[in-house]
Amino acid sequence: MRKKFIDLFSGAGGMSCGLEMAGWHCLLGIDHDRTAIETFRHNHPKSQAIAGDIREISNQQIQEIINYQKVDLICGGPPCQGFSTIGQNDHQDERNFLFIEFLRIVEALKPEYIIVENVTGLLSKRNESVLKAIIKSFTDLGYTIDVKVLSAHHYGVPEKRRRTIFLGNRFGVKNIYPDKIFKDSDQDLQDLSLPRTVGWAFDNLLKLNGEILNHDIKRSQIANDLERERISHIPEGKSVRYEKDQLAYLPESLWFDVDWSSIHEERFREAKLNRLDFHNCANTINTSRTTYYHPVENRYLTAREAAAIQSFPSDYFFCGTITQQWRQIGNAVPPLLAKAIGESILDLDSRKSNMEETKSIDDIQAIRSKAFSYKENTFNKSKQIDNSKSNQLALF
Repeated sequence: MRKKFIDLFSGAGGMSCGLEMAGWHCLLGIDHDRTAIETFRHNHPKSQAIAGDIREISNQQIQEIINYQKVDLICGGPPCQGFSTIGQNDHQDERNFLFIEFLRIVEALKPEYIIVENVTGLLSKRNESVLKAIIKSFTDLGYTIDVKVLSAHHYGVPEKRRRTIFLGNRFGVKNIYPDKIFKDSDQDLQDLSLPRTVGWAFDNLLKLNGEILNHDIKRSQIANDLERERISHIPEGKSVRYEKDQLAYLPESLWFDVDWSSIHEERFREAKLNRLDFHNCANTINTSRTTYYHPVENRYLTAREAAAIQSFPSDYFFCGTITQQWRQIGNAVPPLLAKAIGESILDLDSRKSNMEETKSIDDIQAIRSKAFSYKENTFNKSKQIDNSKSNQLALF
């Protein structure tokens, strides 16, 4: 019988999608974004779904909705803008405290396993007190906690997206993280395949029986004439961030009206006119549809192209407007990353009785020093690569 989980702060269901690929069964998804929950429900018809503020959803309501079934795992990514290394890093941001709601539901349902995903900024020095509080909170509830930063491109996602992943179990053993199955580049001497590429995503995760869902080419066109003219000069895989880029790619008539010597660090904060490369993996797909441009066509990506890069299967349909679709895709956990994590937890479950007991790491310096290391695998085994805020509570 498949083990069961509920997905808090589920969004469109990227984590749930990947865990189900790994063999888990989703009982319930909860998110305050109604459109994201519509997407979740459309793609998880055998699961329950709630659209509403988690602070107003009681433990009893959850139990009733899942018919008091045993919950083996609770996963989720509490909104993390306040922890991000980008922006003001406001520790008083009320979204930070939604972690307490996650903790409240874990305490009530007592799952054997937990997954919490968050931004890498959570492991920064200035968030040390928050990190300690998270680990202590779960430890006090009887969980052994580990934390590591995983990069999605190591697990078959054609995207260099890094996330902080907390794993916890109630058996007092070390949590197992997935081994890398793809290396970083040709310079990486590990005996692994090169990471999947944007081209791979477009070849394998766009079409469904000849049809492409969420693929509005017309809405991906560039309205601004100057922008469209500029991007026509940018080669595949290139962008403009420094003056040297502008000199290399743009005719003088299309140069940006900036004084490069007066710009901080003499560069744009983010690369402009950023074309993707069919032959490489993408950088992090975010919620803005104007961040990246098609590798060879003079347009933005469609929602489906972005979803493919995030490793969503081609039959995963996104509800809502183009803007809403992009928000769901950019906020999602890449399914193939979630699949790898789900498989590792199932591996732990099969071996837990033969594992030595341990404790949660409480040395924050040790956590920080190891969290970004991808060379140290928890275990070695061969793996087969699968190619194939509304306050109103609404039950879908």
